Amino acid sequence: MAAAQGRLSDGAGGMDEAKDTNEEALGGRPVPLPFRAAVDALRAARLRPQIEIESTPPPKRLAPFAYAMEATVVDGDQDLADGRLVLLHDPAGHDAWRGTFRLVTLVRAELEPEMAADPLLPEVCWSWLTGALQARGLTYGEPSGTVTRAGSHYFGGLSARPAVSQIEIRASWTPREGLGGVPDAGAHLASWCDLLAQVAGLPPAAPGDASVVTLPQRRGPQAH
Repeated sequence: MAAAQGRLSDGAGGMDEAKDTNEEALGGRPVPLPFRAAVDALRAARLRPQIEIESTPPPKRLAPFAYAMEATVVDGDQDLADGRLVLLHDPAGHDAWRGTFRLVTLVRAELEPEMAADPLLPEVCWSWLTGALQARGLTYGEPSGTVTRAGSHYFGGLSARPAVSQIEIRASWTPREGLGGVPDAGAHLASWCDLLAQVAGLPPAAPGDASVVTLPQRRGPQAH
């Protein structure tokens, strides 16, 4: 990763493409109107310029309908964090979800080794997710996930490389459905991008946006 697994998009942060790999993955099946409306909201989202985002082939077995995105937090030619967000939809509903929609995410970033050793790191990282949702006034249910920290040490011919520590957040939650059974997918995407920015060590997008616990200063960004 360095800080991220490579730049995913050269766009400016929008999702305007009318057709993409997600639509192709539907195989020509009729698309439920609530799912179509939710996907349209994702495509219409305008995000902070440091976040580059694009659609990617979605998983095929988690739900009848799915839409997936990958994002990278960048600063010039440097990657700070990356992630994946998947919107799932089952028109028949899902007992475990307690709804017909589900959001699933993976977020990753590199950390200072001493920061990764902080015993409060998992709780703080989870608060970044819940805090990002709460800061935008979003209602959600059945949250679940894991926070994983890992370290790599290099030996032999690779011994010149410094040790690397990484944080990984995997989570899912059920967005509240509004009028017509459609969740506010655009707002959930914005909250997810707030999480990405927090993990990347970026300052809040606007004064007063800092609503979650922060950790000490992050390591400087890694070059591609």
